[in-house]
Amino acid sequence: MRSSSVSRILIIEDDQHIAELIRLYLHREGHDVVLAGDGREGLRLFGEDEPDLVLLDLMLPGLHGRDVCRAIRTRSAAPVLMLTALDDERDVVAGLDLGADDYITKPFKPRELVARVRAALRRSGGLSTVAREVVVGDLVLDTQAREAHIGGQSVELRAKEFDLLLALAAHPRVVFTREQLLQQVWGRDYDVDTRTVDVHVNRLRTRLAGSSAEIETVRGVGYRLTSSGDAPEPV
Repeated sequence: MRSSSVSRILIIEDDQHIAELIRLYLHREGHDVVLAGDGREGLRLFGEDEPDLVLLDLMLPGLHGRDVCRAIRTRSAAPVLMLTALDDERDVVAGLDLGADDYITKPFKPRELVARVRAALRRSGGLSTVAREVVVGDLVLDTQAREAHIGGQSVELRAKEFDLLLALAAHPRVVFTREQLLQQVWGRDYDVDTRTVDVHVNRLRTRLAGSSAEIETVRGVGYRLTSSGDAPEPV
């Protein structure tokens, strides 16, 4: 079973040798890796898997990496790291303007790529932990191991789900607007709307089924995390 906060990474790269090399190194880091051989397949898998980070080759068959990056940015704040050849400078600038987070020039050192991925995932979290454990009811978040447990049982969460739950659990019963959660969890002013928060909250509610911890909707404002042992408050 995948660890509760293991990141899912999508590699969109038509060079199978390079793609497999990257997958090997990222697997060693404990990540869940999905491969796509062209831009259209990459967008399809992106929609199905909702990865936490994308490694995107620019020169792709069928659909250019610029167009893939543009399409990703219309629906997600996931970090995008572009893989480029030495003569792709104009494409790199265009990709960064479209919202890519970083670029890596081929040929690259695998360990440097892994370090860039690690840094991008760390930046995308945008959260500072204040305690080793955050406890709300029977929900326990280990902020260093990035693991969640309900009643002692491990709960499988993706990276952004963990970060959103931590943002709420670190301040139980405090109401956060969707805009505040976007800023705190996604960390940058991405071109996404507040429905991104709603989608992740709905997924977290499914994960928390059976727990005394509950994400409540505060009408016209946003969300807060409470537990069944809390005294009721007006909504």
